[in-house]
Amino acid sequence: MDSQDKIIPIRHYGRWISGVILLLILGFIIKAFIVGQIDWPVVGKFLFSPALIRGLGNTLLITVLSMIVGLLLGVIFAVMRLSKNPVARIFSGAYIWLFRGTPVYLQLLIWFNLALIFPTVSLGFVDYRMVDVMTPFVAALLGLGLNEGAYMTEIVRSGILSVDKGQTEAATSLGMSRLLAMRRIILPQAMRVIVPPVGNEFIGLLKTSSMASAIAFTEILHQAQLIYFVNAKVMELLIVATGWYLIVVTILSLVQVFIERRFERGHNFDRRRSIWEIFKSIIIDRRQQAGV
Repeated sequence: MDSQDKIIPIRHYGRWISGVILLLILGFIIKAFIVGQIDWPVVGKFLFSPALIRGLGNTLLITVLSMIVGLLLGVIFAVMRLSKNPVARIFSGAYIWLFRGTPVYLQLLIWFNLALIFPTVSLGFVDYRMVDVMTPFVAALLGLGLNEGAYMTEIVRSGILSVDKGQTEAATSLGMSRLLAMRRIILPQAMRVIVPPVGNEFIGLLKTSSMASAIAFTEILHQAQLIYFVNAKVMELLIVATGWYLIVVTILSLVQVFIERRFERGHNFDRRRSIWEIFKSIIIDRRQQAGV
């Protein structure tokens, strides 16, 4: 190539045009909300309202507890699903089929209205009224936790299947029981595959918990509804609830990234080194071509 020749970069006019259009659309949306009939001082007033903060606390509480229930059920039913026992496999399959096949909103209503078919709960020596046992909190925990467990079962099962079978054979050859090998060898390795979808499920569960407002569980959306039923500031309270959801989801997303990196340390070491090697080789090749 002649030294007088100039390299002219490709003009990406389409990118500039599409970027300008997107910025115009974003500006239009922001302006619409600014000039719209939204009482922004009310938004600021209720942002840290004690009632909404309590609702946010209840949202986080039911989300964390439901995820714990879902994780425990997911591990148990995933192991049953992979068991050689046909009864365990069928039972696990029926659980997944039932809870994935019905909407979580419907499950919440069924749990909350269970007193219609079981008026009392008997422990043999003492009876309790179902309406006293099945509170909105308990109904929400059962509805969300059991539903989440069905999805977690498939996630955990895929994680276990991602581990090479030789790992199980090596563990059993060392004298480990199947349960011990699962706990110490298989599950720790499967976590690298399990963690990303679990993080996604956790964020999804946080938003799904808003459905618990249908059974009068006092999470943040229910609290916002109670307030705007009184002051008629519907959009203002919904904007406050939206803001809190976005804040929590942002924090959870950062936590998810941290956990994923922690479980991928061993696997990414070689990948980072190979990328560095590729980068270094490119630099060396260019220097050699330039005669440096």
